[in-house]
Amino acid sequence: MIYCLLCAAVIIILLCVKIILLKKSAREISSQFADRLENDTNNLIYISTGDKDMCQLAANINDKLKEVRQKQLQYEYGNTELKNAITNISHDIRTPLTAIYGYLDMIQKTDDPDKQARYISIMKDRSELMKQLTEELFRYSMIISDESEMETEEVFVNQALAESISSFYPALSEKGIVPQIKITDKHIIRNVNKAALLRVFSNLLNNAVKYSDGDLEITLSDSGEITFANTSKELSKVEVGQLFDRFFTVEAAHHSTGLGLSIARALIERMGGTITADYGSERLTIKILLAEK
Repeated sequence: MIYCLLCAAVIIILLCVKIILLKKSAREISSQFADRLENDTNNLIYISTGDKDMCQLAANINDKLKEVRQKQLQYEYGNTELKNAITNISHDIRTPLTAIYGYLDMIQKTDDPDKQARYISIMKDRSELMKQLTEELFRYSMIISDESEMETEEVFVNQALAESISSFYPALSEKGIVPQIKITDKHIIRNVNKAALLRVFSNLLNNAVKYSDGDLEITLSDSGEITFANTSKELSKVEVGQLFDRFFTVEAAHHSTGLGLSIARALIERMGGTITADYGSERLTIKILLAEK
């Protein structure tokens, strides 16, 4: 009888100790949880007891805190990005608008038909620029908001690349760029969306027209890797790291919202491929690797 009472007393004591420890852990979690939410910190919740269930609870809360922190960072980054986007787009659109307004004023002040015709021609060019800027922004918004599965087909990449380069020869020639082209004889077939792939090639070629210092090398290797490389002394490694960011614009480039390469990345990733940029010896290299069938 005494033995049973002693055992019961020991059990009660152990339970009381456990309850005390659990309450201590609960208080630690509660106070730290509030602190982690209120302060900008990556510190995790820790508890002084080794209770399995309380440790699991703390671990679960830490996982959720990491998710909340990640969402917060994404929000802050997106908010900063949006502000930069508004600044860049406002500047890009305001420039031609200001020019149009100025030439309208000049037309009103002259009766010379030749001058009026020249001013109208310039205004038309500025209006076309605004149209291009707004269309680029619209295309980008459509791409990132489209969550449907992209339709794909077997595409002969060699031919698609050659067609894109051919269509850009006038623009390249105008800039004095004679591209060095190395396309493998091996048939590279990938299951992609052809229109999207052509858009990517177009954006990269357009990027070369804007940023190249006069050269361009385009390669399609036997492994299917596509490379666009050109000298660009005005770039820095920091800028190269941001080339695929939305609305990032290198100051030397005019008439661009900075969406071309971002669109290219979005399309390539939707097709299951990868696109990267590297910079060394004043040379920018952009590589595309499409997923094999």
